[in-house]
Amino acid sequence: MQNAIPKVGIVSLGCAKALVDSERILTRLRSEGYDISGSYDGADVVIVNTCGFLDSARAESFEAIGEAMAENGRVIVTGCLNDEAAIRKIYPDVLSVTGAHQYEKVVNAVHDAVPPVADPMMSLVPPEGLHLTPGHYAYLKISEGCNHRCTFCIIPGIRGDLASRPAADVLDEAEKLAMAGVKEVLVISQDTGAYGLDLGYEASKWHGREIRTRLTELADALGDLGIWVRLHYVYPYPHVDEVIPLMAQGKVLPYLDIPFQHASPQVLKAMRRPADHEKLLERIRKWREICPDLTIRSTFIVGFPGETEDDFEFLLDWLEQAQLDRVGCFKYENVEGAAANHLADHVDEDVKEDRYNRLMELARQISDERGKAKVGKTIEVLIDEVDEEGAFGRSWADSPEVDGCVFLSDTGLEPGDLVLAEIEHAEDFDLWGHVVGRPEPRKRRA
Repeated sequence: MQNAIPKVGIVSLGCAKALVDSERILTRLRSEGYDISGSYDGADVVIVNTCGFLDSARAESFEAIGEAMAENGRVIVTGCLNDEAAIRKIYPDVLSVTGAHQYEKVVNAVHDAVPPVADPMMSLVPPEGLHLTPGHYAYLKISEGCNHRCTFCIIPGIRGDLASRPAADVLDEAEKLAMAGVKEVLVISQDTGAYGLDLGYEASKWHGREIRTRLTELADALGDLGIWVRLHYVYPYPHVDEVIPLMAQGKVLPYLDIPFQHASPQVLKAMRRPADHEKLLERIRKWREICPDLTIRSTFIVGFPGETEDDFEFLLDWLEQAQLDRVGCFKYENVEGAAANHLADHVDEDVKEDRYNRLMELARQISDERGKAKVGKTIEVLIDEVDEEGAFGRSWADSPEVDGCVFLSDTGLEPGDLVLAEIEHAEDFDLWGHVVGRPEPRKRRA
């Protein structure tokens, strides 16, 4: 039986960019009078926002669709697993299948499944929209798509070429988040460094200022909102150097997420990625001269077709020199539609596993050493969770869910609190300490 106020459930899989898609769909539905259900049995219809980037992600998406069908039976499928024939072969009774960021089609499918109530004011939407993250941080998507054609990636085929949002639109959203109490925005896209290229870096007016649609200018303006600004998925274009002084000034968190993917010139060439490893090391050295607190995060792929033991040792040597603070690693998988599938000399699974373990052990050692250098120092920590034993949160060096944590012995804190903590211990990727005070509030300049 349908609820008096129709309720929609959602299962959101994959990356933060897909999470933002889910948030936009829910914001639109909530504005039309729908309520959000936290369970299958309480929902009139369930949306499954899928991931199709890797074969393992496709398998997880099929499993999630199956679970939603079994538990609810009225399921709308959207997202990067844009393969209606394959989905309907297994689950012929799904109500609708659409691709990534096709918000209007998803909303229309919900309308068909369970019409909205006559009075949309029964469910009000806050100005900042609905978010699936905790109230003190939010993802801020500045563009869709990507102009690169990396051989392991099918994202351009799923999400298209680069399509940037005008700077004023991004800043309006960020300002609403800040006014709603969000303490940290995490800037995301497929290719953050390329932001605005498709628009010719044209300017748009925000609070009487002309702001170019370009990473440096956007980051500078975001830094005026008085909240933490964290940059993710930054391809290392030359102009990225311009952002480092903003980090040194405290306008943007000294944190840079750059997906290097590998270091061996031969592997990078096969990936269709830039391959100047020596220049990158020199740039990293200069960045740290300008901003000594800079944290660099990256991800790497091991076991790429044709990767030799020499290539892998080259990567380990490069990582040792680069001293990256935060590292993630993926074992190469074929992805349906990716050019890399057809490359020669695919690597055995046991070799991939061995290389994954060796790289992550080196990453752990580097992170452990760099963490121990913070013992005795006082740093800012944004509190994420609190229980009877204390609290944990994150420093500037820690993005949620992918990096380390700072564990504090103090009670009486709340999620979203920003505190000063003295670090007493460091191990692997995490820190331990106690609260010694509160930082001066960041001044809003916008």
